[in-house]
Amino acid sequence: MRYLLSSRNVGVLAQIAWSRVLLAFDFDGTLAPIVADRRGAAMRKRTGQLLARACALYPCAVISGRSQSDVLARLAGTAVKYVVGNHGLEPGIELASFARETARAAPLLRQALAPLAGIDVENKRYSLAVHYRRSRQKGAARIAIDSAVAALPSRMRIIPGKQVVNLVPEGAPHKGDAVIQLRQLAQADTALYVGDDFTDEDVFALDQPGRLLTVRVGPSRSSAAAYFLRYQREIDTVLSKLSALRERGHDFS
Repeated sequence: MRYLLSSRNVGVLAQIAWSRVLLAFDFDGTLAPIVADRRGAAMRKRTGQLLARACALYPCAVISGRSQSDVLARLAGTAVKYVVGNHGLEPGIELASFARETARAAPLLRQALAPLAGIDVENKRYSLAVHYRRSRQKGAARIAIDSAVAALPSRMRIIPGKQVVNLVPEGAPHKGDAVIQLRQLAQADTALYVGDDFTDEDVFALDQPGRLLTVRVGPSRSSAAAYFLRYQREIDTVLSKLSALRERGHDFS
């Protein structure tokens, strides 16, 4: 994993900017800082301005674990062309089936986890998120969550996160599927994807040299991403550089 903004990698963003490329980003931890209360997550004003500038020059996508309607509300004024929610499955096919599965699972999880303080089961209609950031016994909370998930009548795919356990119906498309589909839809030759969490590894693990540039916010020895940013705030630098390069070069949007 190499530092994207180092002097030796200065040409990487230039190559992207001069190609027919889709720019794709996660939201929490990537475009917006991680916050204690997920309801308060928002881009900094400068990030929003830079994203809007990039959207005028490139086809841009946001692929989030949040519901599509939730993340759309947080992107107001940026003109992002593609917004995908629920870890890559919304919008998509078989949504009614996924909704039924999550509707059955949510009350069972709430009932099983009710005795533990600081655990919140969020129903995003097509997927679930079990948050335990506010729990004072995080180890015990995670054990209880795993046990409750194992007891569900239908199998759910577990996607670990930062003090959250994401649950997606088994067989549902993921963020990697979404990136490939959106790249085709945008008629792009390549894609840049920036994410920060385990759920983004579905993109990072894709083996598509020359067609996908993967960037993780925060270095990690276990990540499959090719490059990293040191801090979330560096997304502003990436957006600024990409826009400046495109404005000076060819417009493939």
